[in-house]
Amino acid sequence: MPSISRRRERGGSITVNDAWRSATLPALVQGDGTAGLLSWLTQNRSVVDELTLRNGAVLFRGFGVDTPGAFRHFMDALSDDVLGYGERSSPRHEVTEGVYTSTDHPADQHIALHNEQSYTLDWPLRIVFSCQRAATTGGRTPLADSRRVLARLSDTTVAKFRDLGVRYVRNYIPGISLTWQQAFQTDDKSEAEAYCARNDISCEWLDDDQLRTWQIRPAIHRHPVSGEPSWFNHMLFFHNSTLPAEVGEGLLAALGESCLPYHTYYGDGQRIEDEVVEEVRAAYAAETVSFDWRQGDVLVVENMLTAHAREPFEGPRRILAAMADRSSAAGGAR
Repeated sequence: MPSISRRRERGGSITVNDAWRSATLPALVQGDGTAGLLSWLTQNRSVVDELTLRNGAVLFRGFGVDTPGAFRHFMDALSDDVLGYGERSSPRHEVTEGVYTSTDHPADQHIALHNEQSYTLDWPLRIVFSCQRAATTGGRTPLADSRRVLARLSDTTVAKFRDLGVRYVRNYIPGISLTWQQAFQTDDKSEAEAYCARNDISCEWLDDDQLRTWQIRPAIHRHPVSGEPSWFNHMLFFHNSTLPAEVGEGLLAALGESCLPYHTYYGDGQRIEDEVVEEVRAAYAAETVSFDWRQGDVLVVENMLTAHAREPFEGPRRILAAMADRSSAAGGAR
């Protein structure tokens, strides 16, 4: 654990330390128990706002937030706008209202860096994780500053994505990806079609129950509060090459490119060059930082400024997730 900064702000037994490391991701708010946390959060939202906007994420440690109910109380103190999980791309289930498993994804698989729901027309400004139980081995939640990822990309790459955006193509294949029923939380085809129409998503039925969708979204956004530009997208996360080689190549051989469960292109449909994919991958890798979870930790991630991932793990890891503060392509606020 790095040493605590000399700069401290106190609220009872709560210490704010924004010098977790030289790049300050994440900031650290440390306490010695649950007493006073919720009132401190309610009274100091501006402090949390400052830390998340400047540092990209804040780790609350030492407060014993290790039950779904305690996590929901934390969220209520943090925000007046706790969100549900719509237009889904990963399997998770609701534990209590507004609180979900972080992902129901096999423990031995890596989850690549991404910004939550950046493929949608609106998204949470914050995604928050609560460590109910830490893994025995692995299981960290790597972070990368999306502002710094953008700064690492070449002018040519940035200009092309700024001009064209990203096209996301999804095929909802039972047993391989989420079904359309899971993604749109309905069993009614007309409701799924209506959702797509409202949210600027093109769709077609390939057969009676096989849906394909595609949508074009910006690759770069400005944060609605700070105004900073950020590499905010799912281009790499949804690109077939991000899967383990044997999986991605197997899907490509079995299904063909047009029927892959997830894939990405430039907004005009052009293939994204291999060297550009690798450039983006290298930028993420260069900005990745991690920490070891402790039971009771809560991590508040400023979603438009920081990407998150998950390492493979062993042991009874249980991380819950919640989302708050809706924003959109049209802009948003706290």
